[in-house]
Amino acid sequence: MVSAVESSRDRGRRLRANSTDEERKLWRHLRAKRFDGFKFRRNHPLGPYFADFCCIKQRLIVELDGSQHGEPEEERKDAARTRYLSEQAYRVIRFLNEQVNRELDEVLEAIYAALTEL
Repeated sequence: MVSAVESSRDRGRRLRANSTDEERKLWRHLRAKRFDGFKFRRNHPLGPYFADFCCIKQRLIVELDGSQHGEPEEERKDAARTRYLSEQAYRVIRFLNEQVNRELDEVLEAIYAALTEL
């Protein structure tokens, strides 16, 4: 019997297939332990949410936000999401898509700093 509810695996696949240009750009640097040996997962399920990028070992989540995240309702959802993930002992850092496009080196430096802070 086929479930009418999308499985986590199927949703993750759908999210990866529909990645934004910025997600694909950042993923080229984070995938396959290319980022100083740190292993990241893309669209990783955590409870009711899917993290854009997750380094499980360092308990770090990297989220990329488009322009819609500046809307009050989206800000409320993002705050609830960050609160939940923090309760699961993850640190969440967020970047705007524009930052990935214009300041990629700075974004990568901030991610590295978050991964290596004591």
